Amino acid sequence: MPTVFVHGHPETAAVWDPLLAELERIAPARPGPICLSPPGFGAPVPRGFGAAVGDYRDWLIGELERFTEPVDLVGHDWGGAHTLNAVMARPDLVRSWVSDVIGLFDPDYVWHAFAQRQQKPESAVPDPAIPFGADLAARVSKLVGLGMSEPVARRVAEGQDEAMGRAAHALYRSAAQPVMAELGRNLERAAQRPGLALLATEDRMVGTLAQRCRAAQRAGARTVTLDGLGHWWMTQDPGRGARVLTEFWHAPDRPRAR
Repeated sequence: MPTVFVHGHPETAAVWDPLLAELERIAPARPGPICLSPPGFGAPVPRGFGAAVGDYRDWLIGELERFTEPVDLVGHDWGGAHTLNAVMARPDLVRSWVSDVIGLFDPDYVWHAFAQRQQKPESAVPDPAIPFGADLAARVSKLVGLGMSEPVARRVAEGQDEAMGRAAHALYRSAAQPVMAELGRNLERAAQRPGLALLATEDRMVGTLAQRCRAAQRAGARTVTLDGLGHWWMTQDPGRGARVLTEFWHAPDRPRAR
């Protein structure tokens, strides 16, 4: 079955490179992974694309409909939110799903500071906190400071541009609370397919551990704790990430840990 990866902001598909290399090493028999880049995040923005939460859900559903069989879907950051939104709407398109941001759908989730700046009524342009300017070194430094490994940060920074900033601005504004909490009312629909919630203990942007665990339980998902890893766990310890994923894919229907 196909394995599909979807990344988020402020990223390109290069964020997956270390993890995919490890997967090839430990599970060479699996079909080659497919990375889908959301519009504006390493892929062109189609004319008329709104870049709101629902637009990205529909984009991902459209991409998944191209496959001839259900896929193993893995989402990170906004890609993890798109994953859950797509699965809640069309569980028939996946064999299994993985997300590292399930806490965003908990009713008590509070957006991080960057998102809140984007969501202010007076925020008419993308926030400069993520530098999309001409200075590549500054972009790399920012990503490394946020926890991304330097080699990956350089490849990702090369793909950052003004289109990404505009898409992120529209996306965050469309997701101001109570939007995510309302979407989370449908989490039980995700339980129609085996799910895995990754809980990176040092990730401060995706909700508290309690919020993530509550949301995972409602979605019927197993949980795996990634001790000591942060938001970009796939660049910090790709070997551990690959082992967790392959174990889940090997037996996605087994009872989840409680």
